[in-house]
Amino acid sequence: MRTLNLGILAHVDAGKTSLTERLLHAAGVIDAIGSVDDGNTQTDSLALERQRGITIKSAVVSFAVDDITVNLIDTPGHPDFIAEVERVLSVLDGAVLVVSAVEGVQAQTRVLMRALRRLRIPTLVFVNKIDRGGAAPERVLRGISEKLAEAVIPMGAVEAPGTNAAFFTPSTAADPAFTTRLVDLLSGQDDALLAAYVRDETAVSYDRLRDELAAQTARAQAHPVFFGSAITGAGVDALIAGVRELLPAGEGGGDGDGPVSGTVFKVERGPAGEKIAYVRMLSGTVRTRDRLPVRSDAEGRVTAIQVFDRGPAVRSPAVTAGQIGKLWGLHDVRIGDAIGTPSDSLASGHHFAPPTLETVVVPVRAADKGAMHAALSRLAEQDPLIDLRQDDLRQEVAVSLYGEVQKEVIQATLAADFGVDVTFRETTTICLERPVGTGSALQIIDTDQNPFLATIGLRVDPAPVGSGVEFRLEIELGSLPYSFITAVAETVPKTLREGIHGWEVTDCTVTMTHSGYWARQSHSHAVFDKSMSSTAGDFRDLTPVVLMTALHEAGTRVYEPLHRFRLEFPADLLGQMLPVLGRLRANLSTPVPRGMSYVLEGEIPAASVHTLQQQLPALSRGEGVLETEFARHQPVVGSVPTRPRTAPDPLAGA
Repeated sequence: MRTLNLGILAHVDAGKTSLTERLLHAAGVIDAIGSVDDGNTQTDSLALERQRGITIKSAVVSFAVDDITVNLIDTPGHPDFIAEVERVLSVLDGAVLVVSAVEGVQAQTRVLMRALRRLRIPTLVFVNKIDRGGAAPERVLRGISEKLAEAVIPMGAVEAPGTNAAFFTPSTAADPAFTTRLVDLLSGQDDALLAAYVRDETAVSYDRLRDELAAQTARAQAHPVFFGSAITGAGVDALIAGVRELLPAGEGGGDGDGPVSGTVFKVERGPAGEKIAYVRMLSGTVRTRDRLPVRSDAEGRVTAIQVFDRGPAVRSPAVTAGQIGKLWGLHDVRIGDAIGTPSDSLASGHHFAPPTLETVVVPVRAADKGAMHAALSRLAEQDPLIDLRQDDLRQEVAVSLYGEVQKEVIQATLAADFGVDVTFRETTTICLERPVGTGSALQIIDTDQNPFLATIGLRVDPAPVGSGVEFRLEIELGSLPYSFITAVAETVPKTLREGIHGWEVTDCTVTMTHSGYWARQSHSHAVFDKSMSSTAGDFRDLTPVVLMTALHEAGTRVYEPLHRFRLEFPADLLGQMLPVLGRLRANLSTPVPRGMSYVLEGEIPAASVHTLQQQLPALSRGEGVLETEFARHQPVVGSVPTRPRTAPDPLAGA
């Protein structure tokens, strides 16, 4: 059996989880189709998911299509849970992007498609809800071509859209218009095909066109579009046939006899609190009782394995290349860890913008402070991007957020799963700092101002936007023990998490310009004396002092996050809407009339987005539609926001 790891992605409420249910039913995995509204779907297993009717955590379920085992991964659609989607992208062989036939392409749809195209993940598009009133397949298809990707092709026609009788008829070789569209689409990426067709149209067979469509889909150069309804089942068989024919099953399967290599894309806790790691295997085979390296500083022994087979996961003695498995026994495992030999074949890194909001979490009962921190640490295992920050000075805990819904989910989870009731302080925007100039500092060993047995010189330089933090050496190789260099290199990014104004410092280069140490020494005939010999600890402790001194000399500028937005509202309300957007510091393009509405696009500070969302229903008589996504950071104008430090200032006693 070949394996296809397939992601189902969509904007919230496009019908993604309902489509998952329909696919499982069509494959014979379940006898009855669950309902999101009734809270009995296969993949929304959390009590909170069933209550709210939204997907919060990614879930895996399996079904068979002929000789292919499809591991289907249902992902959250709400933008507050985009981190779950990001982790899934690294393990996919292909994806189905679900678009509503009524609402069409929405903000999250565009964000998802950009990530899929950037990672070159083969993607089919499924236009769902063709049976709903207001369904407009042709309009949505145009929107897909204009906003998502030009290289799309409808794989059939919709009849009676907007009615319960709506159905989808797949195109065949007997449809000359479809054949012509295939040639037009595919010849743009295949000169040989174009030349052959120009010489003799009859020489290019329909089978060759279908093969080339599969090849270009596998290279993420073309995106076939299917239509249907997850509720009625219309078009679902055609979609399943498309998954089988057009997506590259087994090509990422690797060698089951090769070296063990995989990636952890999800971590959860079992009933007894044990860690369970979801692993996509790229190469090799992992068996029960195998001892596996996890990162460079940890390892664990696998005590149990489950693999996905025609439904939920089942117990198995092994998980092999191409499969997704659940592993028990890896106590130190974290999301994003490589299992066995790290591989460059799997997508890694951040594909979406980081959270732009944060809030302080406060226990309702003061006695729950310790339990709250332990519970939030558990949640951070499952979602590292919440970036738990412990403020030792104020005895407070802060978390990073994508939005208010995520905050509500954290609150409900703490209460239901851990018995801890919490409230939140006001949500604030996460800014960042970038150096505006060059600064340098030097502390020399055995001088009055330096209590540490180390000499460190550092220079801070600005770097291109998006480059992060880079550590370089200008000292002569071999002049300093490697462990001391490592101590400095590891301390630099930790120190830069709180800059001059308390925000994380990024887009800079830190260069070590000077170094010095005292070699291991002891008194005559005595053991090693730490007071006479430099240690890695001396370099760790001195680095923040030198680095912050250099940073103060360089100076930093604080930047706030900006969101790109699109706002549609009744045309007669333009005069009321513009002043409100002006007060919220939005930068606007020229209003564009569209029927009885106006469309405004532009950029707005992230700090103003929630306010606009709250005011919009009253401002627009409930008819306004707002789409937003992270765009960039801009320099703060006026009063510079500061963030309280979570640890003592390294320069406080300098």
